[in-house]
Amino acid sequence: MKKIGLVGGTGPESTLMYYKELNSRIDYLTGGKEMPDIAIESVNFRKAWDYVSGGKYGELSSYLSEKVNMLKQSGCEIITLTAGTMHIVYDEIEKNTNVSLVSIPKAVCDEAVRREYRKVGLLGTMFTMEQDYMKKDLMSVGIDVFVPCKEDRELIAKRILEELEIGIVKKSTLQEFNAIIDRMRTQYGIESVVLGCTELPLLLNDTNAALPCLDSVDIHIRELIRLAAMKE
Repeated sequence: MKKIGLVGGTGPESTLMYYKELNSRIDYLTGGKEMPDIAIESVNFRKAWDYVSGGKYGELSSYLSEKVNMLKQSGCEIITLTAGTMHIVYDEIEKNTNVSLVSIPKAVCDEAVRREYRKVGLLGTMFTMEQDYMKKDLMSVGIDVFVPCKEDRELIAKRILEELEIGIVKKSTLQEFNAIIDRMRTQYGIESVVLGCTELPLLLNDTNAALPCLDSVDIHIRELIRLAAMKE
């Protein structure tokens, strides 16, 4: 089993999910015989978020590249970011570090293709919904990607930052998000919703969402396990 490296802390709640799920799933899959070597470089979330919100992408890529290099130096063979929003500088990090990261958007795209979806909705931070880094892989294979209206995007972003990032999960927020998903289904005919922020699975899943979910955390973790288990 290859050593897994996580750039975490963006935010802490999703990092905990990755750590817990990687350990429990690999333990189960190996019949209780193995758990993974995992290294985590946890960033200062407030610092990283200030870079994102201020459009300081050069500083962000340098900061995250430093963390990736530290994971590489510690012997990690499978390295990834644990936040969808941080993929805004994914290409720059790969260039800076010469490390092939395991991409959340690519993993989600592969799963959407496997399920034969043609139209999906995208929920996430404002940056994830309004920029292309979470959409381009899907669009490149002919899948149409739709986002909520501006008012709904602002509500989603607010709930993520003020609630989910710090582990607050409210029934009222679930109701708000499902109403948004219903509006997107009516307006665009979407078949599924991409949970493009790694905190969204704290709130939404296939049992309580108005449509089937492409859970970026679950999909990404499955891909990390597959790659970590591959023999050379």
